[in-house]
Amino acid sequence: MSHHHTHTETASWRLFLTMILNFIITVTEIIGGILSGSLSLVSDALHNFSDGIAIIISYIAVRLNKRPITEQYTFGLKRAEILAAIINSSTLIIISFFLLKEAYERLMHPSPVSGLLMMIVALIGLAANVGGTVLLHRGAQSSMNLRSVYLHLLSDAASSVAVVLGGAAIYFYNIYWLDPVLTVLISLYILKESLHITKEAVQVIMMASPSEISIKELERAIESIPGVKNVHHIHLWRLDEHHIHFEAHVDVDDMPVSATQNILQIIQHKLNETFGISHVTIQFETDLCPEKELVGENYQDGTEL
Repeated sequence: MSHHHTHTETASWRLFLTMILNFIITVTEIIGGILSGSLSLVSDALHNFSDGIAIIISYIAVRLNKRPITEQYTFGLKRAEILAAIINSSTLIIISFFLLKEAYERLMHPSPVSGLLMMIVALIGLAANVGGTVLLHRGAQSSMNLRSVYLHLLSDAASSVAVVLGGAAIYFYNIYWLDPVLTVLISLYILKESLHITKEAVQVIMMASPSEISIKELERAIESIPGVKNVHHIHLWRLDEHHIHFEAHVDVDDMPVSATQNILQIIQHKLNETFGISHVTIQFETDLCPEKELVGENYQDGTEL
């Protein structure tokens, strides 16, 4: 618990600092874009502004994730970060298509800009974006939410590199087409990574079984335990990206409830060690259970279920 608390606090201050950096970049690039006449700088500024909004969303999600369990939210607000990841990655997808459209427009209608000022402002933006990616790199390995923000910043850093190269090409060689070509390549990369994060986050929200775990292997593992006849009514899902939940009905010989505790402990240990499942709920049944005598949707005496 203390480790999770420390992780949350670290993520919070890093997100806050990165947010400040992004808004500084946004103001700088808008001013620089207007003065130099560079549409690419203004576009990059809008990209950075969207990053700032994404970081605010992620910051709120991290704080919500820290909220304790309540009677209304018995799991806490652990999926707040998953929702933030969906919002941020979806925004990136929209931005990617916007950048592709802008790149096409620039290829069709190139316009003269001040290459030197464009390079200087883009270098400032690049330095700030690199600083942000360094701040969030470690957290991005363990959080889908932080990974979506990290991807925002990484894409911005790549965009800044493109603007710097485009500015250099314009300043030294008047090569106006290089900037939109680089923008297309960067946008396609952002689109690919964003679609992957969105797909993964949506699967968590829709309670899909983790793709790396086979239900058949789970059944075999449980049914290999002495005393277990079979396992059925299996449900497997992720509460968030770190907690996998499992529940099922397990048939055993007729025995006292206390006698099933040993079987339960073996099941919990095996599923945790082999599959990384953190929460296991088992309902034990026998051939003598009343449920076995149900006919259709009514009990044998006609009482509705």
